[in-house]
This record gives sequence, structure tokens and C-alpha cells, in this order.
Amino acid sequence: MAVFRNVVGGEVTEYTKLLGASREQALDRMVEEATGLGANAIISVRFSTSMIMGTEAELLADDTAVVVKDEDDGA
Repeated sequence: MAVFRNVVGGEVTEYTKLLGASREQALDRMVEEATGLGANAIISVRFSTSMIMGTEAELLADDTAVVVKDEDDGA
């Protein structure tokens, strides 16, 4: 059904849901990795998607993990 919708146009809701779930999983992995590195914040998050082999897509997530300190900490 998704192939048919792709041919005639319109949103492929299954694909949209899958990409949303992929973004959520990527965010969870970012938080886990940043925490493991001792960071307490993530900035500059960027997602990009691209088609590979015509029928498959990839989602790339890029971010920067940082340590944010309060000005009152004297650091």
C-alpha cells in the first residue's frame, strides 16, 4: 500500500511514523552517550535523511554534548 501511495502521491503515514520513531531512538542514544561522557546538555542537534538504494532511507543524527556550569559555581 505504501508503494502505491508513493506512486500516486500523498503522505505515507507508515513511513512518517517510522521516521518519527527513528528520531526518538536517536535522541535516546544521544542522551545515553552524552551522559556516559559526563555531559549534562546536548546542543546543536541536527537530523538529516537520505534515500539509499532507491527503496531504503537512512537517518543521520549529529549533536554536540557539553558540560554547562552555573555562573555561581565559580568556574
